Amino acid sequence: MTILLTGGTGFVGSHIAEQLSAAGRRVRALARKTSDTTFLRSLHGVELVEGAIDDRASLDKAAEGVEAVIHCAGLVKARGADEFRLVNTLGTENVLTAARKRGARRFVYVSSQTVAGPSDSAGTPVRSSAAPRPVTHYGRSKLAAEEAVRAAKDEIETVILRPAATYGPRDREILAFFKAIKAGILPYMGSTENKLSMIYGADCATACVRALDAALPSGATFFLDDGRVYRFAELIEHAERAMGRRAFVRFPLPRRVIHTAALFSELYGRVTNKAVMLTRDKLNELFDQWVCDSSDAQQALGWRPEVPFEVGARLTADWYKNAGWV
Repeated sequence: MTILLTGGTGFVGSHIAEQLSAAGRRVRALARKTSDTTFLRSLHGVELVEGAIDDRASLDKAAEGVEAVIHCAGLVKARGADEFRLVNTLGTENVLTAARKRGARRFVYVSSQTVAGPSDSAGTPVRSSAAPRPVTHYGRSKLAAEEAVRAAKDEIETVILRPAATYGPRDREILAFFKAIKAGILPYMGSTENKLSMIYGADCATACVRALDAALPSGATFFLDDGRVYRFAELIEHAERAMGRRAFVRFPLPRRVIHTAALFSELYGRVTNKAVMLTRDKLNELFDQWVCDSSDAQQALGWRPEVPFEVGARLTADWYKNAGWV
């Protein structure tokens, strides 16, 4: 049977497609006409279907005859709260409707740790049973999407996965961190003692694939992380070791400086009509501790993360170097 995958041209989605292909499962990847599908085209058993999650007709066609859906598509930056809602919330509702209409057995939704909100000041891991408290437009749009998925749990088997900060080969979000280390100058926000959870992209993808077939109660929700809690200082050390270089110039950026930078970033976004990552809303995430607990996911999915950050940083840095990204 065929698995419908949205977001296959993105970072985590590309790893999901790669693993499904390696397992001999047929994948139907939804992709916009303008998306770079080079990697997906290199995989065996991956069928590309032109469409988008805001195009219901293309979703109906893409979902025809599929066994299950992994919905990984979404925005991590947008031109405002309305655009986050349009893509992350309403887009998820559209994919869910198509899956139910076409008789898919299971719907796996790749959400985000940001739905739960930050940890307390001690960095206590947040469990999946905790009440959500997102602090950004992005987090709220993902929570609303989760609520739509949970509301359909009696009509289609649903699983919600909330990855922690995800990184690895082909990831462009953490790339700036490695580039800064290569340049030897590393500005950062918050404290190097802040704690956070991480997950290697391939490990995250494995959990998503496992969720397709695991015996789970419909509506189950899990965090995904590598099972460790890191201080930001540790992440810097591991990345420096992976790059073979130390960032000798390190300095914290005061919140007022970042606030001013966010204002200019938003102005640039408005002038160019482009989504930007750094906004005043995003500041609500950048100075907190983000620690979650994936122990229930490991047990329920029969899944174990294999790559801690000290190993993943080296694999990521090596990939960046070979690809000419750093």
